[in-house]
Amino acid sequence: MPDNNLKAAGYAERNLTEFLREIIAIPSMSSLEGAVIERIKQEMHNLGYDEITTDPMGNLIGRIGTGPAIIAIDGHADTVDVGERGNWNTDPFDPVLRDGVIYGRGAADMKGGVASAVYAGAILKEKGFPEEATLYVTVTVQEEDCDGLCWQYIFREDEIKPDVVVITEPTSLRIYRGQRGRMELEISTQGVSCHGSAPERGVNAIYKMGSIIKDIEKFNEELPARDPLGKGTIAISHIRSKSPSLCAVADGCTIHLDRRLTIGETEETTVEELYNLPSVRNAEALVKVLEYTTPSYTGLVYPTRKYYPAWETPENEPVVQTARAAYEETFGTIPEMGHWTFSTNGVATAGMLGIPTIGFGPGHEHFAHAPNEQVEVDHLVRAASQSLSTFRPYTG
Repeated sequence: MPDNNLKAAGYAERNLTEFLREIIAIPSMSSLEGAVIERIKQEMHNLGYDEITTDPMGNLIGRIGTGPAIIAIDGHADTVDVGERGNWNTDPFDPVLRDGVIYGRGAADMKGGVASAVYAGAILKEKGFPEEATLYVTVTVQEEDCDGLCWQYIFREDEIKPDVVVITEPTSLRIYRGQRGRMELEISTQGVSCHGSAPERGVNAIYKMGSIIKDIEKFNEELPARDPLGKGTIAISHIRSKSPSLCAVADGCTIHLDRRLTIGETEETTVEELYNLPSVRNAEALVKVLEYTTPSYTGLVYPTRKYYPAWETPENEPVVQTARAAYEETFGTIPEMGHWTFSTNGVATAGMLGIPTIGFGPGHEHFAHAPNEQVEVDHLVRAASQSLSTFRPYTG
């Protein structure tokens, strides 16, 4: 017999599916989430949430219950752009339901997780909410541009401090316990400009950067793998130069670095490693950790350094054991465990703030940011039912 939570989520399948299609149809790239936040807010109101607020950053926070044990179920409302439209078989903002699968931008990353979380809260309230607990369903903003910024704000400014956070990014219905971190950095070289007809009179900043590029490529190959998150990486994603004109030697050159961090790698160790590269020393280059200062859709600017730490919740943590037991009871099978390849708001909840965090969400990671993004309806239902099971310790 299906678990009662799974049956309850199944009864909501039609409304949950239509809600997801509606929010997929509202474009909501980072810092442009206002319209979709309003639609989700309306759904929370229709479903009877106890309190619904939008904070100054624009994060939507739905509350159910007033008990001392605080659980947050989180999903971000923003998506990336669609890329080349010709690679899509359907209109990314006119979601199609075909053979039990919904197609559209954000279906997996991660409006599917948002929809399941919103309905999980409503179903839980209808069943009878435990007096010992408070649930916050957080629909957050700017994650695609600056993962975790929203939770820095929610924790420090809204002063919502959960005991547990469940992130509903796509996990293929596995229980995820962590992810690699990341950083965004720049390395800059300086030169001396001169007329391009006599380059020997100057110092070309681009040539100084050439040896640095080679060292970084080699450095990436030498980075060690560390259990359980695997190998860190470093990639040059952009290069630019400056000069008085296109007929002059470049007096400045800058590369942008995407550095993925594994266990034990921090902002300090990463910057030190780059300064220790022989080419960086020889060129007297500058290494800089970048800052994020883009306004949210409300106009609020909440600056942060672009350092997003790796994190892992140990398998013996109570939140993981509770999730595992609830999964087995709900679905009658042993859950697969894993880690995300990409980054999530867990960089703040777990990596910066130390809140026990796990992931469980509908859809598959490899559809994130891809054309023909999709999520199975069955995943939506199962994700909602597992979110309900998060409260098993408070319901007996």
